[in-house]
Amino acid sequence: METNKATMNVASPCRGRIEQFLARLNESYPVGATLGHLEASPEEVARLGLDSPQANGSGEVTDTERIRAEHAKKSVHPTVRGLPVPANAAGASYMSARMKARINELGLHAADLAGVAGSGAAGRVTIQDFEKFIANLERLKLSQASSMRVSVADAMRRSWTRPIAHVGLAVCLEPLFVFRKVSHPKPGPALCGLRALAVALAENSAPAGRLVGNKIVHPSTIDIGFAVEVEDGVLVPVIRNADKRSLKDLVEPYNDLVELARQRKLPVDATGGSIATVTNFGTFGLEWATPIPLPEQTLVFGIGAARKAPRWDEAKGQFVPVMEANLTLSFDHRVLDGGAAGRLLARIAELLA
Repeated sequence: METNKATMNVASPCRGRIEQFLARLNESYPVGATLGHLEASPEEVARLGLDSPQANGSGEVTDTERIRAEHAKKSVHPTVRGLPVPANAAGASYMSARMKARINELGLHAADLAGVAGSGAAGRVTIQDFEKFIANLERLKLSQASSMRVSVADAMRRSWTRPIAHVGLAVCLEPLFVFRKVSHPKPGPALCGLRALAVALAENSAPAGRLVGNKIVHPSTIDIGFAVEVEDGVLVPVIRNADKRSLKDLVEPYNDLVELARQRKLPVDATGGSIATVTNFGTFGLEWATPIPLPEQTLVFGIGAARKAPRWDEAKGQFVPVMEANLTLSFDHRVLDGGAAGRLLARIAELLA
């Protein structure tokens, strides 16, 4: 039976032989319509508490239901004409109630089955496909995921329920490097980016708002997190009121939080509740990346690896080599559009310069 959303099997109420089909192929019927009749044993009828059909006194089934079905199919039509699933599509795009129950029983998620190729209609994953997939897993090398990895996976699953978009900008970092040479203590690029993001959001906090129903919840304080790689995962310490403290005053607290995060000893007041995150993926030699915001955040600001690049110098009338890096901003597209995200990223770049 095909509905507006799925194609599914209809289970018979009891054992028996199909004696008569009332429904026809490619016809539409209202919910609750009789599809046909089963010839059931007296024991099954008694078990279900049903009366035997005695419409004409002879025990035979009448055409009443057929007439109702004929009338219904003239007035009922599908309300949604969706695109068909390609026959070669893979992944658990549709799951029956039986398979959902089996997945819950094993403590799995639909995303865990993205690699399962379906053999059902239009490439859908059947319970047989799923059981075969589970059986094959037992023959492969398995290792227990750490609690950190499971936590990260759960956060990313929740984050990916939103439409995430990205904007990027190449920025000259020469002023930042000159500033670091004369600064004591020296702030790292990620901390400079964090401070610039905090100042930009203090000027206009709307981009960091969260959509709840039909309301945008604006942040009350500018608390910015920053990603720290730890064993088998990432922790995000938080600097509170980052817009109200100078860059120089943030260096020591920032370094302390990085060390505590690596030791997995972050205090409770230094985690959670941030409105955005800064990640320096340039430390891995990456020039470009599209990080995903945490579920409770709208924004994540990324800094790529610096490299020599030619830049036009108007005063000299020629290209000169400068240290340049890509900045990225990933955002919840429900709250921000590309223009607003681009303006925020441009303001961050201006502050860094």
